[in-house]
Amino acid sequence: MKNLTDSFVYLGHWPAAGSFGFNTDILATNPINLSVVFGVLIFFGKGVLNDLLDNRKQRILNTIRNSEELREGAIQQLENARARLRKVEAEADQFRVNGYSEIEREKLNLINSTSKTLKQLENYKNETILVEQQRTINQVRERIFQQALQGAIGTLNSCLSNELHLRTINANIGMFGTMKKITD
Repeated sequence: MKNLTDSFVYLGHWPAAGSFGFNTDILATNPINLSVVFGVLIFFGKGVLNDLLDNRKQRILNTIRNSEELREGAIQQLENARARLRKVEAEADQFRVNGYSEIEREKLNLINSTSKTLKQLENYKNETILVEQQRTINQVRERIFQQALQGAIGTLNSCLSNELHLRTINANIGMFGTMKKITD
């Protein structure tokens, strides 16, 4: 204890201005200064340090809590996204299956429709050919008939005399009259 009081007395006694130097007595200077500094730091800094550590601890806990909530939310969103993906994949498979069957059905309908149209066109072609053949045959017949008639008229005109001609006309008129009586 005597050393401690001597240290304080020694601190109260300042040397003269001309004798500046280092105090090499470690036991008298550094432990006292350090103990005072540490004591002040511990006394005043303890509350501040505790507040800082408590605040840091709360921020860390809040960050962990928020991270856990975000993680749970992300997991839930991931599960929802996976469920939607499974649903969309199932719908896509269904559309694919329906699409293929629809394509096949449309293909068959198109083939049947085309076949039916081809048959109708074939029938129309055949009817047109038949009509054209009949028209051509009728034109040929008419032409032949006209030529035969002209030939017959020419032959009759050259072979028949006026008298023979009048008798033929009268005979024909008589036949027509008889036919008319029969039909009436």
